[in-house]
Amino acid sequence: MRGLTGRAGVDTGPGPSPARGTLQAVITAVAVLTALSLLLSACATGGTGARDEGPAHDDAVAASAASPAAQASAVPPSRTLSRGAAVKLLLSDPHVSAAVKRGLKPCVADEYPVDLSYGDLTGGAVEDVVVNVVTCTDVVGVGSYVYREQGGSYQNVFRAEEPPVYAEIDRGDLVVTKQVYEKGDPVSSPSGENVITYRWTEGRFTEKYRTRNDYSTVVGAEPTVAPESN
Repeated sequence: MRGLTGRAGVDTGPGPSPARGTLQAVITAVAVLTALSLLLSACATGGTGARDEGPAHDDAVAASAASPAAQASAVPPSRTLSRGAAVKLLLSDPHVSAAVKRGLKPCVADEYPVDLSYGDLTGGAVEDVVVNVVTCTDVVGVGSYVYREQGGSYQNVFRAEEPPVYAEIDRGDLVVTKQVYEKGDPVSSPSGENVITYRWTEGRFTEKYRTRNDYSTVVGAEPTVAPESN
C-alpha cells in the first residue's frame, strides 16, 4: 500500500488542463481504491498474503511435538513405578473397587500385598505395568489391573476383581488365571482354574483363548514312599 500511494504522487512533467487533470485524478483515485479492495480481500480470504504462513507454522510445531524422541524424553519409564507409587495409584484410581481399596493395607510394617510386572502389552512407548493385589494371609488374588502410560500418566486399561484372580505377562499377551471353587473347597484346594488369554487389539484387550483345568480331588492318606534302589 505504501508503494501505491507513493506512485500516485510522482511528478511526470508539465500538468494537463484543469478538466483533464480533474478526470485523471478521479481515474487515479478509483484505481487506488480498487487495488486496495483487492489486496484487503486477498488478505481476508487467505488466498494469498501473510495468513497462508500460519497453518504451515502450526504443522511444523505439531510435528515436532509428536516426534517419538520428544515424547520419550518427557515420559519416565515404567520401571520407575515403585510399590509405594503403585499403591497410591490404586487408591486414587476410580476404577478400583472400594472393597479392594479397603483391604489394601500393609501386611508387615510398610510392605503392601502388591505384585508388579512390567512388559510390552499395548505397544506403547514404554512398558506397561501389571498390578496384582493379594491377601496377606492366604496370598489370594483379589484384583488384577493393567496400567498403560499415556501423556505422562498411567491409565487403567484392564481390571479383573473376581477373586481369586491373578494376571501375568506371557510373550506379549495378558494371561489371567481365575481359580474355581466348588462348594466346600478350602482356600488352599480349588477344584480347578480358568486360564484366559487377552490380546491388545484396536485400543482394548480382547479375549483370544480360554482354557479350563480341573484338579484331581484324590488326596492320599498315606505319604508316598520312594522306590528302593537296587
